[in-house]
Order: sequence, then structure tokens, then C-alpha cells
Amino acid sequence: MTAYAFWNNKGGVGKSFLSFVAATEYARTYPKTDVYVIDLCPQANISEMLLLDSQLLIDTSNQMSLFSYDVVRENFDPIHKLVGKTPRATVAGYLEARLNSPFKQIQDVSPYVCRPRDFNTKIPTNLLLVCGDYLLEILSEAIRQTSQLAIPVDSWKQVLSWIKDLTSALRKRSGNRDALFIIDCNPSFAIYTQLALAAAENLVVPFTPDDSSRRAVENVVALLYGYGVSDSKIETYARINFANRAKEEGLDVPKLHTFVSNRVTLYRGTASKAFEAVNEAIKITLDELHKEHRQIYATPKAAPSERFIEIPDYHSACVVMTVKGIPLDNLQAGPNWIHDKQVQINPEPLEKYRVALTEFVSYL
Repeated sequence: MTAYAFWNNKGGVGKSFLSFVAATEYARTYPKTDVYVIDLCPQANISEMLLLDSQLLIDTSNQMSLFSYDVVRENFDPIHKLVGKTPRATVAGYLEARLNSPFKQIQDVSPYVCRPRDFNTKIPTNLLLVCGDYLLEILSEAIRQTSQLAIPVDSWKQVLSWIKDLTSALRKRSGNRDALFIIDCNPSFAIYTQLALAAAENLVVPFTPDDSSRRAVENVVALLYGYGVSDSKIETYARINFANRAKEEGLDVPKLHTFVSNRVTLYRGTASKAFEAVNEAIKITLDELHKEHRQIYATPKAAPSERFIEIPDYHSACVVMTVKGIPLDNLQAGPNWIHDKQVQINPEPLEKYRVALTEFVSYL
């Protein structure tokens, strides 16, 4: 069993999109492996990408012209249906059940799992989803308070292991089939993000080549491992929070696995000088950290800069894939329609995009 969390302390870097690509491509390539996506972001972006067949919604909207789009969405949006089940067929439903009995594992987690292909026929059948849910944000304070209970003495560690317990139950559900977990995280370091990270063995860090992303990558290191990179005060405070407590209580945290430089602007086939400069600064930062703290890396013998993947910026293809729920392998060059607007996908940039994303998935 291998679990990858996709996280950066900065929003808008493509975590959900890359999680979508990783899950769908891995499931397509390895049909005998159960690929589980656990959506631990209240916005449920990856759940929407996997579940919502926009073409079906558009066709239905055309047939029901007397009704508003919101009415159609309420009746045909799969997430709305999953949230409306009893129990909620979402990650929030699972966490509600854990709150009701905090220190007893749930053996049958099937009520919280769905098969996206039942809603979106473009998704591989061996891909399964624990759907995201806006209720996650509301539950977070109750989860945090439960983790602070004085009895049992290891309440914090037990609560922080709830999603890891979920992956263990799902692995058992798969029986003799291999299982892979993709966990999409929220940028914040809220309790539900901590649950996600505590469940993962490996961490994929997407970033955009800008200076705010460099600082966010440094925050990832400080928050998870307690190491300050360029500011000693960051390290001082990080050590008295999550990182230190995880070490004291023996809570496993993921290793730094792959760094994805996403949406790289190309000029004549190579990254622009500005993007390359920031990219290089992040590589140097992580390579320097590697000299002193190899134990936080998934491949300790290799320099972190060797685990960098560059994904060129192709906004049109990204938008078509995410809005229409189309996996990379199904995306075709030519005109695509989104909300009555034509979006053109050109063959040459699509092929470069496909090659880069396929290389990224091969690292998993």
C-alpha cells in the first residue's frame, strides 16, 4: 500500500489538478490496482472533476429549459446526491462517524466510498473516491477538540490517525488487489490537512515558479519537520507545534517525494529566465536542506533536485480537462465547448503537455 499526499502551503499551484491526473492515469495504466482518491479539501475540487460529467449536465439542462441551472444541478450533481445520503457518502460522513466513537476504528467503510465511473463514464472503473464535502470545515473544530482530550493519553495521535485508519480499511476492502492512495489536501495546515498528511507515506509538492511558492515550500518543511530554512525564528516556533509533537508521540509524517514545477512559461521550448531563476532557487534550498536532513526525503541518496518535474503551462487543456472531467488519455486536439465558448486544443502543445504529465505519473 502506497499513499501520496498532494500538498503545498500555497493555494492555486495545481494540487487538485495534478491529483486528478495522477489518479486517472495511474488507474488507466494499472487496471489491476485499486486507486483510491481521498478528497480532504472542503472545496471538493477533485471530486467535482471526477464525478461531474458536464456534458450530461448540459444535455439535461437543454431538455429542462423551463428550470434554472441551479435546479438542474441540485437534481443531477453527484456530490449533492452523495452528501444527501445517510450516512453522508463523503469523507465528512466518515469523520462524523469517528467523532461519534473517536477511539474505535470503523471496519466497514463502504458507505463512504463511491465509484466515479457510475457518474462519469470517462473515468477508469478501478478508480474509487471518498468524496470531498464542505462540512469538513465545520467539523474541523470538533475534531481538533477531540484530539485534545486528556483521556486517553494518546488521544492526539489516535485522532490524527483517523484517515490512516481509513486507508487501512480500504486496503482490506481491496483484498488481494494492489491499492494506491491519492490524497488531495487543502493549502491550510488545518486539522483535516494534518489528518491527510499523517495518512500518507509520500508527499508530492506542486508549486508555481514564483517567490511566494519558494516561501510556501519552506513552510512545508517547517510545519511538517520543524526545520527552518531561511529564518531561524520559523524553526523555533515550528518545533513547538505539529512537527515536534509528531516526533514525541511517534506519529509518522510523509517523506518528501516529488516536486512539481507547474505551469512553467516556455519561451522557444525552454522555461523563461524568470521562471528558471526561481525554480533554481527552490532546488538549491532543498538540496542544501538535504545535506543535513536526508531522513525527510523519500529517496535519501538522491539530491532533491533530481526529483523535480516541469509541467509546461497549457491553460486551455487544463481547463477542458477539469471542467469536463476528461482524463489526460481521453483529451483530444481540436475544438472543445465550455459554457457556449469554444476552446481550441492544438496538437503540438497538447503532446508536450501529455509527455510532461505522463513523466510525472511515472514517478509514483
